[in-house]
Amino acid sequence: QVQLVESGGGLVQPGGSLRLSCASSGRASSSAVMGWFRQAPGKEREFVARIIWNAGITRYGDSVKGRFTISRDTAKNTVYLQMNNLKPEDTAVYYCAAASRIPDAATDYDYWGQGTQVTVSS
Repeated sequence: QVQLVESGGGLVQPGGSLRLSCASSGRASSSAVMGWFRQAPGKEREFVARIIWNAGITRYGDSVKGRFTISRDTAKNTVYLQMNNLKPEDTAVYYCAAASRIPDAATDYDYWGQGTQVTVSS
């Protein structure tokens, strides 16, 4: 059974920080790339970050560069998203995803988590 389970979302004030976690199991745990996406109400799903599992090479969306950091713990089959200096526009449901090869688009990801809500508000 394939599973991606996100955790760590919540309510935070502007300028604050949160760390999201995504634990993978089953076939998802052998994926080549793990990524984070987000979707705000009325908007399209947006790429946030990705990491090549074995090499640790990362890539970020322009809107989060310098504020978010993706990392992984290979022993725990878990990927993290450290989010600093959060802004109200970061409010969205954040999804973890796994791909069996280097993805060019969201449609290239094979597995998706259920999502975790992040709300940035004072």
